[in-house]
Amino acid sequence: MSETCVLCGASETLAPIAVAPEDTTVTLCATCAEGVVKGPKDAPHWQCLHEAIWSETPAVQVVAWRLLNGLTEAPWARDLLDIAYLAPEVQAWAEAGFVAEGEDTVTHRDSNGTVLAAGDTVVLIKDLPVKGAGFTAKRGTAVRNISLVADNAEHIEGRVESQRIVILTKFVKKS
Repeated sequence: MSETCVLCGASETLAPIAVAPEDTTVTLCATCAEGVVKGPKDAPHWQCLHEAIWSETPAVQVVAWRLLNGLTEAPWARDLLDIAYLAPEVQAWAEAGFVAEGEDTVTHRDSNGTVLAAGDTVVLIKDLPVKGAGFTAKRGTAVRNISLVADNAEHIEGRVESQRIVILTKFVKKS
C-alpha cells in the first residue's frame, strides 16, 4: 500500500479502494474515498484531479476520469475531460465501471427527442411564466450551460435573467 493518496497526496487515513470491474486497488485518503463512493461535490479538494488524470498508472486515470464525470456542475472538470486522453483500453475500463456503479442512467431529451448533456445550450420554444420570480421567460431565449436534474429526466436547470430556474425539457430545443 502506498504511503500517500494517489489522487491528492494526503498521508493520513489511507485505505485501499477497488477500481471495478478490474481486480485492482488504489490507495486513497478519506476525502477521496468518500468522493469515489458517494460521488464528488465541487470543492477545491478536487483540483488534485488536474494532475491525477495524467498519471502513468491506469487505475489512477480511471478513478480520476470517473470523479471528473461526477463533477457535472464544475466547468473546469468538463474542460479537463475534454483535453484528457486515456488509452482506448483504459477508457473502456473507466466507462465500464462508471456504468456498473449505477451512475446517472436518466436520459434527458429536448422537445425533438435530442439527448441533452450538462453544459449544453438550449432555446425556449414557449413563453414560460417563472413562479416566484415575477417575470416570463420569452420564447427564443437561449439558456446556456444547463445542468441536468439527476433523478428526473423531464427537468433541467439554467439561468434566465440572472435567475436559476428549473425548466421542463418539453419546452426547450437544443441549439
